[in-house]
Amino acid sequence: MNEADREPAARWTYERDGVEFARVLAFSDGLFAIAMTLLVVGIAVPTLQDAGDVGELADALGDLTPNFISFFISFAVIGRYWVAHHALFSQLTRMDGRLIGLNLIYLAFIAFLPFPTALLGIYDENPLSVAIYAVIVAVVSGLEVVLFDYARRHALLRRAIPDDVYRWGNMISLSPVFFFALSIPIAFVSTTVAVASWFLFVPFSAVARRWKPAGADEFFR
Repeated sequence: MNEADREPAARWTYERDGVEFARVLAFSDGLFAIAMTLLVVGIAVPTLQDAGDVGELADALGDLTPNFISFFISFAVIGRYWVAHHALFSQLTRMDGRLIGLNLIYLAFIAFLPFPTALLGIYDENPLSVAIYAVIVAVVSGLEVVLFDYARRHALLRRAIPDDVYRWGNMISLSPVFFFALSIPIAFVSTTVAVASWFLFVPFSAVARRWKPAGADEFFR
């Protein structure tokens, strides 16, 4: 392969200490921050007929309870994805154009999350709103695995990851896909049970950490 053949690949590969690498990180962190901020924008301050009526305000705030619940769920979800995204990019020694493209697709779904969050807050008893939210979160979890797998297969990581650590990390990352997908049919029976099933990820993660292979902490947080 001559220099002319290698030039396009080099032009689309950015080393960790380069400006382009830092720009991708800054863009990603900024989008996460905006998405988390927009979650609360979807919660409108109630309008009262009597601004001094404590009972009316209390009732109005009570009506917003589903919005508050969906906000904190989504804040925790996006926060969890930011931590995972940070863990992956801290392991990269370089990135290429395809990884940047995959990262943009991933960030698109992160940016979209405030919409299904607002939908869930307003129509918390509608199975379709629960299903839409579950689908988007499941897609984000799946794309998280796609990003890591691409970086591993194309030698973009600082060091090789052992097979057992990789399999364990994939199991943890894909578990939200299972729980959120499971909640979709449940939602058409009971939206409350469907939302509650999302929290099964917490005890599952606690149990799964008992199977954590040696060295996993160096790659996953």
